[in-house]
Amino acid sequence: MLNSVIHGEDTAAPPLMIAHGLYGSARNWGVIAKRLADSRRVVSVDMRNHGESPMTDTHSYADMAADLGEVIGEGPWDIVGHSMGGKAAMVLALTQPDKLRKLVVADIAPVGYGHTQVQYIEAMRAVDLAQVETRGDADRQLAPHVPEDGSRAFLLQSLDVKGRRWRLNLDVLEREMPGIIGFPEVDGQFDGPALFLSGGDSDYVRPEHRDRIRALFPRARFAKIPGAGHWLHAEKPREFEAAIRVFLDA
Repeated sequence: MLNSVIHGEDTAAPPLMIAHGLYGSARNWGVIAKRLADSRRVVSVDMRNHGESPMTDTHSYADMAADLGEVIGEGPWDIVGHSMGGKAAMVLALTQPDKLRKLVVADIAPVGYGHTQVQYIEAMRAVDLAQVETRGDADRQLAPHVPEDGSRAFLLQSLDVKGRRWRLNLDVLEREMPGIIGFPEVDGQFDGPALFLSGGDSDYVRPEHRDRIRALFPRARFAKIPGAGHWLHAEKPREFEAAIRVFLDA
């Protein structure tokens, strides 16, 4: 079972699950999850091979979708998935539609992408954890490989400083990267409401993806958050939260 962080209590509204992206964790979503928990139970999960969830030998979207379905149980719940988590949420919606009421996909499409993320695995491996006493020590080692302050801060959230380990299964994530940046062939449709929410400055969800999205999610709606990139929930958290609320409460 996936590790979960639970906020709020059960109400008349369905519980809301949050599925993070690659190299993320449930903790990354703490602020948004707590705010959304004012009206429902919100469950943020660590995806497999991330955080405190099980480290497994596989990392397919079929497996990740099954993990999410196991946490939900009978359902139906609402779900928000970002990037890798958005793809897992889409596969869950297509393969077990009775688990979900509404689907929110944050800045990702059900297509394969050409950009790998292995460079971040190589950067994390370059950190000599034996020399790390503080997060600052790791940050200084990481800086030559990841010059962007925000990207380093994000990766370092998955570092267990005291345990001197990454809370990521780097070997499996590297091996499974082709599947992570791809999207599986899945039969079926999800006929429930679906919101594809993108960053206005991101190119992850392009106009040419819309036909593919509508073929799988006939009730798909599209919205953009101006001034946000791929990490729209971190860059524009208030706007992201507002868009989610409007859709879920409609």
